[in-house]
Amino acid sequence: MNGIVLIDKPSGVTSFSVTAAVKRKLNCSKAGHAGTLDPLATGVLPVMLGRCTRFIDLRGDRQKHYQAGLVLGMTTDTLDCEGRVLTEQPVAVTREQLLALLPRFTGAITQIPPMYAAVKKDGVPLYKLARQGVQVERRPRQAQIDRLELIDFHIAQTKQELDTALLDIVCSKGTYVRTLIDDLGRALGCGAYMHTLRRIASGGFEISQCIPLEQFLNSPQPTQYLLPPQTALTGLCRADITPKQATLFQNGGQLFLDRVRLQGDTPLAQVWCGRLLGVAAVDRAQGLLCPKCLL
Repeated sequence: MNGIVLIDKPSGVTSFSVTAAVKRKLNCSKAGHAGTLDPLATGVLPVMLGRCTRFIDLRGDRQKHYQAGLVLGMTTDTLDCEGRVLTEQPVAVTREQLLALLPRFTGAITQIPPMYAAVKKDGVPLYKLARQGVQVERRPRQAQIDRLELIDFHIAQTKQELDTALLDIVCSKGTYVRTLIDDLGRALGCGAYMHTLRRIASGGFEISQCIPLEQFLNSPQPTQYLLPPQTALTGLCRADITPKQATLFQNGGQLFLDRVRLQGDTPLAQVWCGRLLGVAAVDRAQGLLCPKCLL
């Protein structure tokens, strides 16, 4: 079974457990997910099945689109609502002050990965070290924030309420939204932590295309949600080749660009000969179509 299931991941479960559940439901031998979401987060989670797992890394550099809720006036050790509160102070921030700050965090920015992250230090995930109470030095990383807009802003009117805001964020792969919110809180002088995170687009897939996990698992016909392999390659240019060229391509051979029918100008191309054969790198300087991933 080869294809993709686009899941709207619920909060409280890992991306791995969602992938395992989809795999069991479809009785598929191989599955993987594209773009990990923290257990807290919800939204777009593409689950690749069978040979489509070979496409997982091909679209990872595309933009991510999130809506992130934050709480002002508090910080936590995990930078989100699941951590231990470290500081708490009154909030004297206006909507205008927050709006004026957002351009500072738009464009190319530098982030320090949080301790509660999957990135590894000497082969050990940072979150495992953090749970042991170990703090280590982390190298700064570059991220690109293409959109950072304020959707909602609420200052508490009673002691039972929280001071909150909702942000719309379009960013590059590897952006730590929790760190972005923590940095915003520090710049505002009151602190902040991430309360909710919803991914509404990733790798060219939109939340409107996704099926809630529970609905998928309860479906008597789950294969109706299985999308064809080429769905993962939406946006790539297309190269149509002859049967003779297909034999060469499937054996790892390079093809001359001027001898294939190429439509589009992306760096990668989906290669077809009656059916999808795989993905190739388009080397225009050398005039070659170079196999990168075979289906």
